[in-house]
Formats: sequence, C-alpha cells, structure tokens
Amino acid sequence: MNQTTELPPTHLPGLAGAAHRAAAIVAAGSIEGAIARGAIPREVSVTLSEALVLGFLRQGVTKFLAIFGHGSTDLGEVLRIYTDAGATQVFNFRNEVEMAHAGTALAWVYRETCAVVTSIGPGGLQAMAGSLAAASNGVGLYHVYGDETTYGEGYNMQQVPKPQQHIYGQMTALMGQSYVLHTPEAIRDALRRGTHCVHHPVKAGPFYLLLPLDAQPRIIESLNLLALPQRMKLPRQTVGDAAALEEAARLVGLHQKIVIKAGGGARAFSQEVRELAEATGAAVVLSPGSTGVLPDAHPQNMHVGGSKGSISGNHAMSRGELLVVIGSRAVCQADCSGIGYPRAEAVININGDTADVSHYNATVALPGDIGLVIEQLLAAIRARRNGTDRTMKLAWLRECEEKKREWKEFLAARQDVQQLRDAAWNRPVLTQPAAIKTVCDFAKRIDAIKFFDAGDVQANGFQTVEDDAPYQTFTETGASYMGFATCALIANGLARAPRHGIAFTGDGSFMMNPQALISAMEHGARGTIVIFDNRRMAAISSLQHAQYGIDFKTNDGVAVDYVRLASSIAGVKAFEGGFDCVSLTRALEAAHAQGGLSVVHVPVYAGEDPRGGLGAYGSWNVGNWCGDVERRYLSATI
Repeated sequence: MNQTTELPPTHLPGLAGAAHRAAAIVAAGSIEGAIARGAIPREVSVTLSEALVLGFLRQGVTKFLAIFGHGSTDLGEVLRIYTDAGATQVFNFRNEVEMAHAGTALAWVYRETCAVVTSIGPGGLQAMAGSLAAASNGVGLYHVYGDETTYGEGYNMQQVPKPQQHIYGQMTALMGQSYVLHTPEAIRDALRRGTHCVHHPVKAGPFYLLLPLDAQPRIIESLNLLALPQRMKLPRQTVGDAAALEEAARLVGLHQKIVIKAGGGARAFSQEVRELAEATGAAVVLSPGSTGVLPDAHPQNMHVGGSKGSISGNHAMSRGELLVVIGSRAVCQADCSGIGYPRAEAVININGDTADVSHYNATVALPGDIGLVIEQLLAAIRARRNGTDRTMKLAWLRECEEKKREWKEFLAARQDVQQLRDAAWNRPVLTQPAAIKTVCDFAKRIDAIKFFDAGDVQANGFQTVEDDAPYQTFTETGASYMGFATCALIANGLARAPRHGIAFTGDGSFMMNPQALISAMEHGARGTIVIFDNRRMAAISSLQHAQYGIDFKTNDGVAVDYVRLASSIAGVKAFEGGFDCVSLTRALEAAHAQGGLSVVHVPVYAGEDPRGGLGAYGSWNVGNWCGDVERRYLSATI
C-alpha cells in the first residue's frame, strides 16, 4: 500500500501565517492597530474560517461557545490557533441547547456578544431550538453551524436527506435572520447582515451563519481586512412630528385613569418611566420580564399584570381609560390575549419597533428611543399644562393603591402558609409561595441575580419578586424554555465581570439540562441552583384542573435523589433544603458560603389546595377558554 505523508495542519497553505496574524492582533490590541504597525498587511489571503474569525474580532466578538464535530473541524482549528495566541476564548460544552442558553445569558445579562458554534445536523438543530429563548427575548448573538457541501456530490452525513438545497439554511431563516456562506467571498455581506441583526437597537436576535463543510477551508484571495464590517452603531432616535407629541399630551390631560404598561423594553429607562408616571398620575403595570422598573414599594407600582398577573396589576389594566404602552410587544400573557384593557379608549405607544408601536387601535404612535421620546412627551405635557396638576388623578391612584394593599395582604397570607401535606411526598412540605419568597429574600440580601425557569416556579416567581431596580431578575418568559435558568448560570463563569446568581428551577426544568452542572464547573461558574421539586408539571396540572377539573399525565412515580445526583459531579456541593423556611435559609447560607457551584433541593407542595400557589387573575386564549376570549377580543375597541 502506498502511503502519503500529510503536512501538519498549521503548515497547510490555507493556515500559513494564521498564528502570526493572531499574535500581531493581540500585541496591537486590534486588527486596525496591527495593520497600522505594519505587523500584518491590509490585504490577506485566508480561509473562510479564518476570515470569519477575523470578521468577528472586527465586531468585538471574542468568545466562542463550541461543540465541535465533523461539520466544524476547520473552524475549530482556526479557533485553536487564535485562542492559543490569546485573541479569542473558546468554551466547550456537552449539549447544544445548554450552550445556546448560556450564550443567550452571556449576551443578555452581561452584554457580551458571543458566537455559538456547532457541527452539522442534530447539533445545529438543537442549538437552533435553544435559540428560541434569544429570539423571543430580543437578545443578539451569533449562531454558527456546519452545513452540507456545495458540490452536491451526494448526501452528506447528517444533512436532511431530501433532494433540495441547503435545507438547514431555510430552517434558520424561518427562525430569524440567516446566511449560507456558499460563496466564501460573501463574508462581508454575511457579517454586515449579521451585525444588523445581532446589534439591532430595538429588535436584536440570533443571526445564523451556515458554513458548508467544503467552503470552510477555501481561500479568499486578497481580502481587505478593513473592509470587514464593524459593529453597527446607530444614533438614538426622537419623534420628529410635533403634532403627534401634542396629541399625546392632550390625551394625558383628558383622561383621569391612566395605566402605563411597562414591557421589557422599559427596563433600560426606569428613571424616565418613573418621571412620566409621577407627572401623569398613572398606575404602572409590569410585565413578567420588567420587574424593578419602578421600585417595589413605589405607590404607583401595581406589579405584574396579564394572564397570571396580580390583583392590583390586573385591576389597573381592566379599569384604565388611557393606555400608555412603553417597550411592550403585547405578548398574549402580558395583555390577556388582547382583551386586557376593556375600558381603554385611546393608546399612546412608545416603542422602537414599528409593528409594536402600532399594535393597538386608536393609537398615537411615538416611535424612537424610549428614553428620549419620554423626555419629549414630558416636555409636551408640561408645556400644555404649564405645570403638574395631579388633583384629578388622585381618586384613580387611591383606587389602585387599595388594590395594591389587597394584593400585598394576599401575598403575605399565602407566603405565611409554610407547609401543606403533599400526597407525593406523603408528608407536609413547603409551599412554593413560602419557598420562593425565602429564596428571593436571600438573593436580595446577598445581591444575587435571580434566574427563573419555566413553569410553576416562574409564574409564582414573577408574582413574588420585590425588585427595586431592573435586571435584578431574569425570567425567560418569551419562550418559557424549560432548563434555561440552570444553563444561564454558566454565563457567570464566562463573563468579564460576573455576578453571583441563583437559578430558580423546577424538577422537570432541571432535568432538561442537568449536564449544565458539568459545564458550570468546567468554566468556573459560581452560584446556587435551587430545585423546587414537586414531582410533576404543576403549571400544566393546575391549568388542566382550572379548565377541565382534572389533571392528566403530568406526573410520574419515579423519585430522584437530586442531592446525590448533583454531588456525583466533582466540585458541586449539594444540600437538602428541608421542609420549613428556617431549614431552607440555613441550606442557602451553607451553599453560598462554600463559594463555588451549589445545588439546594427543596420538596414543595403540588395539589388542589389554593394555598399552594398565588392564583391567576387574567384571561388567556388557551384550551376551553378560547371561545370566551375570542368573543371578547372581537368586540374590543383597541
């Protein structure tokens, strides 16, 4: 048999000079600096894989979350060279869904744009599924997947076995913005479109780059490095139509019962929202993802409103006559599937996205940067009224404050019921309201970020939290992706300036991605995962009971020892949270004191006793409620 001697990878023509370029960029601090020094030429001949890495560096993307496979070996080799030189960082994972969630959290919580890298086939599909959390919450990051070869020589392993071109590219294009790099020289266009999506100031999202296996090592001749697109930066926009601002100010003066719905987009402008609320005498209703926009104790903070909602939040929504929407996309659970404002006669909508700002009828649309537009509206209100007069608003605020008092008393009563006897545990265990309140109080005491997973824990959680500033809580309500909270904690070990985090997760959500414990340890994440274990899908069980009077196939009889499971991973410290709030607090303190990654297991009640949860106060177009909701929607004014 004839044998051939292959050159080591770093001596292949396509990678010649890669190590030198990487070292020169690190020494100079940037591609521009290396060119200015004469350390590297402006024009280089490089592979598509290296061009992509250079393009990411040009946009400030240096962190790559990766699971390499046969569909990404060439890109992996370039990342090895650049990581050895210190130009990039690569973090390896075990599951693409957990990796996608960790990347979402790194971009969402820490504002660090990163790239998620997978192989072709199942890996890409899993990462794409996980990217739904980023897409639903407006979080920008890159997803880079391997793809089928461009010659069509036959089916590639793990491509979709269908005689149609680049089906993965078509699927990712349905999820968001996508680009198949069939032609390596299209790298500039791909990265320009990428930054338009990932760094969009209003509706950011994941951008999917598909890299055909045979295109990755192809050489792009004479690529001008300074032509690679930089990160998109846009100036803040104001409303240029004075008549629209005047009409909005007129509506504010006309109506006594004003309700502000502060969505996720309002979080970055909490001071401006507060000024507008206080100037107009408006009751402020939050979305699950915007807690903290007003301090919890602020008399105009009516808490969360929507399909789960609260007594006070839903009261303000149902009675308000002028709706002021700020940074909300009107998701079904936030506005009760379109019927949350039955008495609203007019709408002022402050949003950056044209579809969101014009969602409701009878709307004065004020598109632009939320903070600047609120300042414009305040100026128009003050000019029209010649001062702030809240005399006519006081009755409305007193009405809402009474409902807030009622909600707070109800919360306290439910949280005071520490234990109920549970059939699955065959003994009294903590209720979720009491247990979640205990962990929330502890998180506030140690200044920890709270991550909430999907399901019953999430719903009871956003009704419980008492945030005084935005971004103290991250609850993935956009997609309600089970397993997100545990995976989000990994970002603590990837971030430049990490914050201690506590993940609130149910037993079902935790088991979606338990391998996140391994990744968290691998990357040095610090924090606590609290598993609220009710041995069932309690959110769906309660929905089934509410709609049909009986639950069906939402639990099993298999007991899991989560403390032993977590303790089997080297370095993870696991604790039993016990059956009362005192024991739970002690377990939280012990977990936090050990300083690394910890797990606290808490048995919690699930059943038909209403004291075991915080209830629901709105409407939702789901199950046998649909007919009633849709009839009311068709008769709604706005």
